[in-house]
Parts: sequence; C-alpha cells; structure tokens
Amino acid sequence: MTEAPTGGTVAASPTTPLPRVEFWCELQCPDCHRALADLDRLHERYGDALTVELRHFPLKKHRHAFAAAQAAEEAIAQGQGWPFVRAVLERVPELAERGEALLLEVAGELGMDVDELDTALVDGRHILTVDSDQAEGKAIGVTGTPTYVVAGQRLDGGTSQDGLYERLVELIDGTRTDG
Repeated sequence: MTEAPTGGTVAASPTTPLPRVEFWCELQCPDCHRALADLDRLHERYGDALTVELRHFPLKKHRHAFAAAQAAEEAIAQGQGWPFVRAVLERVPELAERGEALLLEVAGELGMDVDELDTALVDGRHILTVDSDQAEGKAIGVTGTPTYVVAGQRLDGGTSQDGLYERLVELIDGTRTDG
C-alpha cells in the first residue's frame, strides 16, 4: 500500500483490476486496532494491486476520535497517512488518556512537521473531510467501526470480526475484472 497525495486514499495504481476497499475507521476504537491484522493479510494476499481507502467515522463516545481523524488527514497531507494511522491505533488506550498530546508525539516519531499538525488541529483545515466522511457513512448505514465497503456491500466489524477477512476476500475475488 502506498500513500496517495490527497484525501484518505492509500492506492495502488489507477488501473487496478481489484475493487476499492473502504475502511471506515475510528482511531480510538480497539476493534479498529484489531482490524489492522485483516488489512495486513489483505495486503499480503493482493499487494499493491489493492486500494484501501481510509474513511473516518469518529464515534461520540470517544473524546479524541474527531481530533485523531483530523490528524490522520494532516498525516496524509504530509505523506505519512498509514504509518500515522497504524501508530495511533497501536496506542488506543494511550490516546484515550493523552489525546492531542499523543497525536503530536506520534507525528514527531514519524518525522512529520509537528507544528503544522498542531496548526491543522487548531485551524480545522480537515474538519470538512472528516464531517463529509461521517455524513456519507451515516447515509450508507455505517453505525460503528470498523466497517468495510467492497463493491457496494457493507461489512460491519464492530460487533464481531469473526470471519470478516474471509468475507472480504470473497467479495474482492468475486468482483475482479480483467481490467
């Protein structure tokens, strides 16, 4: 998976024959942390031919989720989207305790411009992206995280992730084109 220059997309190539996988995520969600294993397995199976698009769905019950989503967008803008997402998800309990201080720390560990991230959180430059994702998620029936959308089919992983990887593979393989 490689970083795309804009938005929340981690893309392979524009000519990929595989369907796009939307990963509706919340960075303070323990289940989204566990979902990283499925994303890793998908990457092992399909490599860079698979496009995984990060979509934000911050839940009100997690106080720092909205700021984390904005920070992830700034990380994408700085070319560190997935490394940032992964690093924050690896520290979900710490995010709950430390909030924005952790987001800035992670940015520093990844060599990001920490001052620019801090400014982005203050000036709200990524709020519209996060709000738009959340509104779209609600419109298509996302109620929790993680949720995947593949070829128009929604898979909810917030209740149980049992068998989710297998179902993702089934959907991806079932919609392949000779493109």
